[in-house]
Amino acid sequence: MTASSRLAELGIELPEVVPPVASYVPAVQSGSYVYTAGQLPMVNGEMLAVGKVGSSVNEEQARECARACALNAVAAVVSVIGDVDRIRRIVKVVGFVASDPTFAGQPAVVNGASDILGEIFGDAGIHARSAVGVAVLPKDAPVEVEMIVEVAP
Repeated sequence: MTASSRLAELGIELPEVVPPVASYVPAVQSGSYVYTAGQLPMVNGEMLAVGKVGSSVNEEQARECARACALNAVAAVVSVIGDVDRIRRIVKVVGFVASDPTFAGQPAVVNGASDILGEIFGDAGIHARSAVGVAVLPKDAPVEVEMIVEVAP
């Protein structure tokens, strides 16, 4: 099954690429790899949530934010390569979680990104990953996700 058919089966339409908030581009290809910039949980131009996970944002909301970040990252990759079916493998995912000092569930939050990538890409969506707690993210986002993706020629 192709990624495009899985997206259709899941009822997911990739979002428009989120415009950069500073001096960078959403994704860059180098050889067989595409590297995304950190993607925020923007949906239709709005942040899904703002604040720290473990205080103003609960874990379930943060997981949904991570899912949105991953979809935005896939959209950024597709903006460079033209077709979601050219994605050969999700190699690495890095998730940053703006965390209340007492919150230690960053891996569960970033599962929101990992799980949707697995649903879309199957075995090719299984990746190496880091889930990092940080003090603050751009625009007071609770989650930011970046990826490294291998693509077919």
